[in-house]
Amino acid sequence: MNKGRWLVVLGTVGTIGIVLLMSFLLWPKVDISSTKSVLAGQPLNVYFTQPVKSGVDASQFYVTKDNKKTPADFSYGSDQASLQIGELKPGDYQLHIPANSFGIWKRAEDKKLSFTVLESVKPVTSINEINVFFERIEPQGHSEVMEESSSDDKASSSGSGVSADYSQTNQQVAGVDEADTVKTDGDYLYDILNGEGLIITDIRNPNDMIHASTVNFTDGFYARELYVDQDKVIVIGGKNLDMPMSNTDSKIAVDRIMPMQQMSVIRVYDVTDRTNPTLIRETGSEGYVIGTRKIGQHVYMITNNQPYYWFNDTPLEGDQLLPKVYDSTMDEKVQPIALDKVSILPGAMEPSYSVITTLDIESGDTSGVNTKAYLGSGEQLYMSADHLYLTSTDYQNQQQSSSEVFKFDLDGTQVNFLQAAHLKGTILNQFSMDEHDGYFRTVTTEGDLWDERNKAKNHLFILDENMKQVGSVENLAVNERIYSARFLGDKAYMVTFRETDPLFVMDVADPSDPKVLGELKIPGFSNYLHPLDEGHLIGFGYETIAKKDPQGGPPIIQTGGMKISLFDVTDFANPKESASEIIGGQGTYSSVQQDHHALFIHPTRNLFGFPVSIYQPSERSNLVDLESSGALIYEITTNGGIVKKADLTERMTNDYMDWEKEVQRLLYSGETVYTISANEVKSYALDTFTSLDTIEK
Repeated sequence: MNKGRWLVVLGTVGTIGIVLLMSFLLWPKVDISSTKSVLAGQPLNVYFTQPVKSGVDASQFYVTKDNKKTPADFSYGSDQASLQIGELKPGDYQLHIPANSFGIWKRAEDKKLSFTVLESVKPVTSINEINVFFERIEPQGHSEVMEESSSDDKASSSGSGVSADYSQTNQQVAGVDEADTVKTDGDYLYDILNGEGLIITDIRNPNDMIHASTVNFTDGFYARELYVDQDKVIVIGGKNLDMPMSNTDSKIAVDRIMPMQQMSVIRVYDVTDRTNPTLIRETGSEGYVIGTRKIGQHVYMITNNQPYYWFNDTPLEGDQLLPKVYDSTMDEKVQPIALDKVSILPGAMEPSYSVITTLDIESGDTSGVNTKAYLGSGEQLYMSADHLYLTSTDYQNQQQSSSEVFKFDLDGTQVNFLQAAHLKGTILNQFSMDEHDGYFRTVTTEGDLWDERNKAKNHLFILDENMKQVGSVENLAVNERIYSARFLGDKAYMVTFRETDPLFVMDVADPSDPKVLGELKIPGFSNYLHPLDEGHLIGFGYETIAKKDPQGGPPIIQTGGMKISLFDVTDFANPKESASEIIGGQGTYSSVQQDHHALFIHPTRNLFGFPVSIYQPSERSNLVDLESSGALIYEITTNGGIVKKADLTERMTNDYMDWEKEVQRLLYSGETVYTISANEVKSYALDTFTSLDTIEK
């Protein structure tokens, strides 16, 4: 072989080597994720973005502690896309991933996964533990707090569980009250719709309503929601505060103003005299409200607090990293929370706190409030009569987000952490969660609608009282995501959407063996589900229109008018849409689609109402025009379907609605319906819906 031929051969070999090297570098990575810590007695769930290839037995994975192999039980989840490691004793461990676990053309991002098994969650013993936590945890870019909304479905068919001849706030769990911007006790309306004051209206004579009183908030306080408890009104809101901070590193102490997050505040007013409300207590904690609940005389406020770790290019430390709290029964000085009230949650991944404040509204002394801070972000919450569940999304793995669920025990003002669970996928809202007979049930969406390599799919998980997974149904509705969900006793309902609206009916009577019983596909989607009775659901959402894509490919899906659907699920295997109503055209909107508290319910008359702004196609352009705004009320029954009973909208002469007159809520008391906007209240006869009176606030 001559020299030239050798050069050709060597060149070819070199080219092949470069190609192989480039191919290796471009091989798809398999990301591996799990919580970084788990409580003793809990298994550790590890998730893969690709399933383990056939032939790799789970026993080929192994765990080391202090560089020595430790006996452990391993088992695969569905489709071998997850691995469960059995219970281990407290300590620091490493999970070792076998070579070529995912096939020769796929490589694991990490060959080892470190994690810690904790004996228990206890309060920190020194400020150094907090400093170390913030040093090792970096913000993930997803720290926004998602306040509850009604795609945060939150309602129950029984309202508050109290029998009364006036409106009850639409809530998810009987006996667990939820706050709203407007409430009534049958004789008075209490509202904070403008946020700047508490307004009380006497409605005992609906033909002649009287303004009883107004409490103006003049100290920067802005109200967001309220509760009513006999002669007390509890207002929850926020105000901005600045706190002096001493620079102790300097020889000369220099006071400066340290920026704070909003202070979330609970205010209790005595309204024994409705014409003269009196502020009797105020307590607060630094951070933004995730949600609140009220059980009996106890109000629970959960806030998210992410300290300004870097301030003026200098990392904060010590007390500066602690959430600030105050209570008016002690003094009104804002101060860092006590160290023995701070704990680090297992699996905490973000440099933020979930702060839980509990207030006994009947207690006037310092024992009536209890505030605890847990390092670990909270996003959504679900509360039963006995437990609080907080969720946190782990965005460390950009291809496959997962969720941490933290369970707390409730005992009056005492709230104590119990257990945590790590689940694949993200949890939409509180209605994606439920507690029944000691079991926690939830649905999640994993993956991305627009990523073919990581297709969206949906799961149902059931966990026992120790937050151990006992059953699941996985990989439902591939390439769709959850828009709404509802758990009702032994049944679970889930709506997913991309092009059509599949309603899934699932049997969860046997926690260890849940099943999909039926599926219904119709155009449109429901982003809020409300139970009518055991065999029927009402869906509030949008109709959809499929248009041909001029570029080819799947059709373009556009939303049309607002849609009400009546779902008949008496035959679980064959759910059907027994009635529907389309309201307006594209752009039509009701706040009930984003806030279930906007749903008006008269249970004995089968009436359901909501604020609405109705749009229709414009005659002047390709846009839409605002046709009318106000409220609509329907009678919805299993036999009669969906029948409009009242149109309380007003025709619009302009293309916009005066926000001060836009209806925000509907309530009833006795034989009268009331619509409430920011600056006026209107009353209507319940039988005829004729106008009775209007009062400006």
